[in-house]
Amino acid sequence: MPRILLIDDDEHLAAPLTTYFARFGCTLDSAKRPSEGIAKLRAGHYDAAILDVMLPEMDGFELCREIRKESDIPIVMLTARGEVMDRVVGLELGADDYVPKPFEPRELVARVQTILRRQRSAPAAAAANAQLRVFDGLSIDLDRRQVLRHGERVELTGTEFDLLALLAGEPGKVFSRDDILNRLRGHEAELFTRAVDIVVSRLRKKLEPLDCIKTLRNAGYALAVAPGEPSS
Repeated sequence: MPRILLIDDDEHLAAPLTTYFARFGCTLDSAKRPSEGIAKLRAGHYDAAILDVMLPEMDGFELCREIRKESDIPIVMLTARGEVMDRVVGLELGADDYVPKPFEPRELVARVQTILRRQRSAPAAAAANAQLRVFDGLSIDLDRRQVLRHGERVELTGTEFDLLALLAGEPGKVFSRDDILNRLRGHEAELFTRAVDIVVSRLRKKLEPLDCIKTLRNAGYALAVAPGEPSS
């Protein structure tokens, strides 16, 4: 049964969400303060974390940054009023998804279920045939969800890995932003194409000095790198 950690200081939120998540086969634990949440993440295994933006001690953005220093656990941000800048900042810091407040519990469950499914299996387009994609300086192991750049492991979030796996499944094919967003989320949702640009920017930075993700103006993104030998 998946274990989810909610870090939110709203004392009226945890109890009903715990009951609701249980209906869908998920255990929801909660923490009211970032320090408590970090301690729980370190002490026990969780499959995903839900962070509110407005928190005592530090805000959700700083908390996301601290978690990303230690873990690539999937993170969903609860953003106040659905403001675009909240979404942008959260995604830039490594969050995998966002849900604007106020929200319907079913939507939050759906977002969490989507990222959990992505964690359990690579995208179908990338999983066809061999489970190892090897390019010049880049190796992508779909089974282990591991990426090597010139033989050195690159730590990616779940969303970053899934984007790279999607592009690597069909090298040279141009994927539009809307197509990428829908394929990665796995369900219909409000399109926020800026989110794709942010994840691509994060991924490019982590893959430096490789320059393998190309932008096609007004079209989208493609993986443009030559086939290669496995990294050692």
